[in-house]
Amino acid sequence: MESTERAPLSADARRQLETELAQLRQQRAATAPGLGELGGPGDSADQADVLERAEVAAWLDRRIAEVTDILARGYPVESGFADGTKITLRFDDGSEDTLRIVAVAGGEGGGSSVTADSPLGQALQGHKAGDTITYRTPGGQLSATVVSIKPPK
Repeated sequence: MESTERAPLSADARRQLETELAQLRQQRAATAPGLGELGGPGDSADQADVLERAEVAAWLDRRIAEVTDILARGYPVESGFADGTKITLRFDDGSEDTLRIVAVAGGEGGGSSVTADSPLGQALQGHKAGDTITYRTPGGQLSATVVSIKPPK
């Protein structure tokens, strides 16, 4: 039995996932090897190509199932933050930034956003206003203080 809490998707996240699902289904239809291709005559390069396409098709099938599940049941809330939660951080240099937790990276709406499974999203898990967090970036470790956490309306 799954114990992960589910949160509804924002309209933007739903649109993005629906677009991704349509693209995945198109890729799946174009990628999958046909029944006659699996084990028919051909050299090893032909068979390697068929096997590679089968592996890609299997990955696409898994992602299609995942996206379909998210669209049907909502986004898993592993971080404890629902899609659209706004978190304000204060960095060591005194600057502040307000981030929005998003279910899908690269969404519209402007401003800074972070997914729950990103390094910053993971560092925020279990923290509240006043806590100091540390997370990894390509440039090294950064620290910040959580100023506020505002759930979506």
